[in-house]
Amino acid sequence: MNRPSLALRLKAAMLSADDGLLMRGAFFGLLAAAGTFLFVDLREMSLANAARPGHDPMTTDAPVLPPALTEGVPGAPPMEPETSREILRQPIRFELLPGGILKAEGSIDPGAADRFAEEIAARGEYVTAVTLNSPGGSVEDALTMSKLIREKGLNTKVATKALCASSCPLVFAGGVAREAAENAILGVHQVFNAGEVRPSPEQAMSGAQSTTARIARHLNEMGIGNGLLIHALETPPDRLYYLTPEEMAAFKLITTPVATAKQAD
Repeated sequence: MNRPSLALRLKAAMLSADDGLLMRGAFFGLLAAAGTFLFVDLREMSLANAARPGHDPMTTDAPVLPPALTEGVPGAPPMEPETSREILRQPIRFELLPGGILKAEGSIDPGAADRFAEEIAARGEYVTAVTLNSPGGSVEDALTMSKLIREKGLNTKVATKALCASSCPLVFAGGVAREAAENAILGVHQVFNAGEVRPSPEQAMSGAQSTTARIARHLNEMGIGNGLLIHALETPPDRLYYLTPEEMAAFKLITTPVATAKQAD
């Protein structure tokens, strides 16, 4: 089969292309190819699940997200998150820390963006930065939170041994200044539908492509390099691609070198 070689050629071409040109043209070629692969993968998943009655890959007992705590691709995370899985599975909570830091911890559940907006409105001008510890969750809420963070001119941080995975890096990307501490765990993967209503493979493919295009546009507006989304597109939704400090810097996901951001909390 030609799928691996085609994917490698697409990846090499995108990484070497100009960002603006990529967003205008070649990028959408990758979306089409990714959609095709996703369609095939969903078909295979559906057939496999049909052969195993009673198995639901979206239950909390299965190794899928949220929370994003499965083994990564190509390897395991640099360290286990300091926060327990039970806490990370809870709906995201907000806690005001000294120095104008708003801590956001837990899964990004539907409605999280509204609660976040209420929190920012209530705190007025006191909040200067948001520190994240989340396995991700709702892409829609993550995008909305990210846009509000940029609109308010806030910074974002991920502390030592904190997790920012799945849709959480979208929130992180909204920061004007973005810091990841040494041993912070940041990971990405493909978007997926974890709702109770299962779409058909065709609907899933259409929805994934539409959502991926919105994510691409948002990351471009936030000044994030294309490599971040490429790694997400390459990684199945039940795995994570763990970003190295060098990749975070190369993709412009962080604005402060990791070596100088050890105290981000």
